[in-house]
Amino acid sequence: MKTSKQELERRMSHFKDVCRNAELKLTRQRLEIFREVAQTGDHPDADGVHRRVRKRIPTVSLDTVYRTLWLLKDLGLITTLGFHHNRSRFDANLVDHHHFVCIRCGSTQDFYSNEFDALRLTETLKSIGSVEAVNVEVRGVCRKCRSKRTK
Repeated sequence: MKTSKQELERRMSHFKDVCRNAELKLTRQRLEIFREVAQTGDHPDADGVHRRVRKRIPTVSLDTVYRTLWLLKDLGLITTLGFHHNRSRFDANLVDHHHFVCIRCGSTQDFYSNEFDALRLTETLKSIGSVEAVNVEVRGVCRKCRSKRTK
């Protein structure tokens, strides 16, 4: 699922504002790496971002992609998802939402739920630590994989 043009423009504008306020250079690499995460809804890992950005900037290194993604996370421009095959996945959608993860292909899709947003946290969590965010991750078989099984 691709991000709408209007939403992508909003995210890019926010990215530029945050970089300026942090006195960071708006390099082409940073711009394209953020754009790649911001324009897609598939929550790419660093290797996926690298492959896609390399089509536009053939000289970009995997190390640059990793460093930039973690910088973007530190700046609050993207978030990371749980680990799938021991790789972090990155998400530029900062609106409260949850994820559906396909257990076959690993695809990750956003979904919104007022019910999940209203989950009451148990007292047990307070004894473990302070909660900063709650994101529900639902695992199952996506429509695409399910249709492959029936063919």
